[in-house]
Amino acid sequence: MAVSPHAPDPAAALRREKPFTRRLGRRLRDAVTLLPVGLFALVMGLGGQTKAARRALRARPQAGAGRVLAHAVLTVLLGVLALVLAAVLVLLIARGPFYGFVDSGPYDDSWGGPSEAGAWLAHFGVSVPLAVVALGLLYGLAALHRRMTAPLRGERRPVWVLPTGLLSCLAGGLFLVAFVRQLN
Repeated sequence: MAVSPHAPDPAAALRREKPFTRRLGRRLRDAVTLLPVGLFALVMGLGGQTKAARRALRARPQAGAGRVLAHAVLTVLLGVLALVLAAVLVLLIARGPFYGFVDSGPYDDSWGGPSEAGAWLAHFGVSVPLAVVALGLLYGLAALHRRMTAPLRGERRPVWVLPTGLLSCLAGGLFLVAFVRQLN
């Protein structure tokens, strides 16, 4: 019996799926480590160790010291934004799916209250989609950083990348100020 070339192959589907999960894990790791990598590259570049700074930013050996320093500063900015997103993600996980462990009650004024089960379900229902959004933003931030540092690797940087990165950092700063002010 001949198999049609258009028949779905479960093994092929699994092979296509596996690289995405690997890429997702790698991008999330890259996003979370942007701040320490950027700080390391900045300190090394300012200290005259441009070779170490280039290596940290995955730059080609021909990249100039000024360009490496500028990209280290941009990496630090994106790293701070990634740190804010990671903190929001941790908060969403702690206060969402694990709400019953974090807050001991009473649940009269809580979302989904007055019962503990209702409050837990309401917090779970709100936090899980927002956590997926935060993961997506971290993934996108790593991709934005990769495109932003393209000149260090001898590649062309799209025109929209630098304004998008700077506006993202500005939006993250405004979010952080608003979040801290609402705590009072």
